[in-house]
Amino acid sequence: MVSINYSSREVCCKIVYYGPGLSGKTTNLQYVHSKVPGNTRGELISLATEADRTLYFDFLPINIGTINGFAAKFQLYTVPGQVYYNATRKLVLRGVDGIVFVADSQPDKMDENIESLVNLEENLVEYGYDVNDLPVVIQYNKRDLPGVMPVQDLNARLNRRGWPTFESSATVGNGVFGTLKLIIKLESKPTFELNISLPIKNTNNIDNIPKTAENNLNTNESVPKLSIT
Repeated sequence: MVSINYSSREVCCKIVYYGPGLSGKTTNLQYVHSKVPGNTRGELISLATEADRTLYFDFLPINIGTINGFAAKFQLYTVPGQVYYNATRKLVLRGVDGIVFVADSQPDKMDENIESLVNLEENLVEYGYDVNDLPVVIQYNKRDLPGVMPVQDLNARLNRRGWPTFESSATVGNGVFGTLKLIIKLESKPTFELNISLPIKNTNNIDNIPKTAENNLNTNESVPKLSIT
């Protein structure tokens, strides 16, 4: 649930990057951390094995500025991709406000993608979330590799709910900030409309997140414009 502190005028939202092992969840956070100005982010905390597999979670706090007098802060988490860490996955999902499902675009990873997606939905149901109401973005990662599945085929297998999607190559940064901006938009609209009950008339702080980092990307990414009123 979104945390709102009226005395300090802060809103804190939790975004969880979910998906199978080695799909690129940690790589997303590492890239964001490397490009976002130091004064708008905290330290990237990672608990990983020697083989670079996430053991518990990754955590990165970022501050996107002020919207209607409230400081908007986002906490980015990843979950371990391995199935036998499901207890940790569920723990990290507690209090989630938005999810990025990072899918591996390679054909031989489809079974792992499906297993992880089913696991995500089961864990959300256990917490009492309505999967259809929670903001979710699917990121089709590793688009730079040869032989990846067409997006149409990926959607047919993974996106029966019609969630927004984004293509990415997280190792080089393509699609990383586009995905983040999209989930922030989806997450922020109900937060500010329903919980604070203040109309948002200026969305620059959301649309330009993070502008200095976006300028470092050599990409023609197109982020859908969402009306926040």
